Amino acid sequence: MTLLTVWDDTDPATATVRTEDPAEIGGILKEFGVRFDRWQLQDLPADPTSEEVLDAYRAEVDRVIDSEGYIKVDAIAMRPSDDPEWPAKAKAAREKFLSEHTHDDDEDRFFARGAGVFYLHLEGKVYAVLCEAGDLLSVPANTTHWFDMGTSPDFVSIRFFHDDDGWIGEFLNTDTAERFPGFDELMASRS
Repeated sequence: MTLLTVWDDTDPATATVRTEDPAEIGGILKEFGVRFDRWQLQDLPADPTSEEVLDAYRAEVDRVIDSEGYIKVDAIAMRPSDDPEWPAKAKAAREKFLSEHTHDDDEDRFFARGAGVFYLHLEGKVYAVLCEAGDLLSVPANTTHWFDMGTSPDFVSIRFFHDDDGWIGEFLNTDTAERFPGFDELMASRS
């Protein structure tokens, strides 16, 4: 189930909001133009191709394309493996988006499997949206944010782009992301 945690950006030890209520999460995020939605999960093969994921969610994907004008859509998957190169690959993938950044395009992401956390830094607060299977989150262009897929990434997600080249992050060189609980801590806090 989706988890939203909110902190003052100067106090990562004290959450001011912590909720798993989808309606409450959607209402809070809507104030900032962030779309949050839940889609019915579809069956997927154990290791689906991008095409298989997109075909399974074709109606929902087409609806987002029509409403938001995206021209490129793909699906990516990260799954732990016994490959000796997996730890280095997982670490590199995680670090790529683990610092505060912005980009000049919206970032729409649907989780068909697994989980990840989007952190939105807005008006003096940090909003951590722990997305799980079935969640669609849209981060508006130029929103300061970062993404944590955890130390053992395990997800299948659909990405939408307005440009064939995707978006290019502009990193802000802050330590904000380092001060807040990461994916692994948030997941552990739920058990």
